[in-house]
Amino acid sequence: MDENIENLKAMISERDEEIRLLKLQLKEKNAVSTNASLPTEVCEKDLSADEIMRYSRQLIMPEIGMRGQIALKKASVLIVGAGGLGCPAAIYLAAAGVGEIGIVDYDKVDLTNLHRQVAHVVSSVGREKCLSLLRSIKNINPHVKCNIYSVLLNKNNIEKIIQKYEIIIDASDNVPTRYLLNDASVLNKKVLVSGSALRFEGQLTVYNYLDGPCYRCLFPDPPPPNATTSCAEGGVLGAVTGVIGCLQALEVIKITIGLHPSYYKKMLVFDGLSGDIRVIKLRNKKSDCKICGNEPTIKQLVDYELFCNTSATDKDENISLLPSFSRITCKEYKKL
Repeated sequence: MDENIENLKAMISERDEEIRLLKLQLKEKNAVSTNASLPTEVCEKDLSADEIMRYSRQLIMPEIGMRGQIALKKASVLIVGAGGLGCPAAIYLAAAGVGEIGIVDYDKVDLTNLHRQVAHVVSSVGREKCLSLLRSIKNINPHVKCNIYSVLLNKNNIEKIIQKYEIIIDASDNVPTRYLLNDASVLNKKVLVSGSALRFEGQLTVYNYLDGPCYRCLFPDPPPPNATTSCAEGGVLGAVTGVIGCLQALEVIKITIGLHPSYYKKMLVFDGLSGDIRVIKLRNKKSDCKICGNEPTIKQLVDYELFCNTSATDKDENISLLPSFSRITCKEYKKL
């Protein structure tokens, strides 16, 4: 008797799950697609049962549905910087179901990072940030494919790295990298979602989207080296980087599912101290911009540390020393 009751309960649970999935499919069929570039045919094999359950709370949103979720699964996003902005952006994109995420960061986790770089933990201190963030992503969503690049991004390696990604997130913290990412994104026709944070203030803009401007349209020339302040010098509140990083992820999601980003031809300025949010309207791309204008003069990448007269990192690169048998002292050299 008890066994029959348990069998009936199990059958009811199975039927309830089937009904729930059928309701999701019906809601998707009734939803209006927002972008013709989204998948036109939905195959039941595109999302596994686990994925349907995992993303069910956003699948029922008509703006997303099955087509939007499949678009997210097929999307590829490169995040440059695994710090205060990159951590929340990566975690929320992974949680939303972005299929492939690339992470670029040359640095290692430091104890001073933990108040804002929320994907890293105490046991990650001393570990490469890429590996630490990779672990956090896999912990929240094992379906995501992750590629890590523990390198110092420069003109020689960036184009090979960004080619396979559709959207680039600039979560960097220095001027040379911003110009490098902008120019590489324009030359390779990539959308660039750029964020920054310092003290209580954060900014967000989407560059190189449709007829919108690029970073050089706004800032043709870099500022003097002594005019910029780093987080180490000026400080930054962790919650501010969290706000901007999450908004970067949101812009990427909207672009992927076929909605226009909110900050295309606009710049968001967030003041965490007053709680004010200002939105500054930006003009279209400049016709005389050196890289995205009508007659661009920049057609290849340059040395951006030289261009900006400042370093792209405050860390020293690892030096590969020769083995002891291949080295010679000054005194030994003098005797030659």
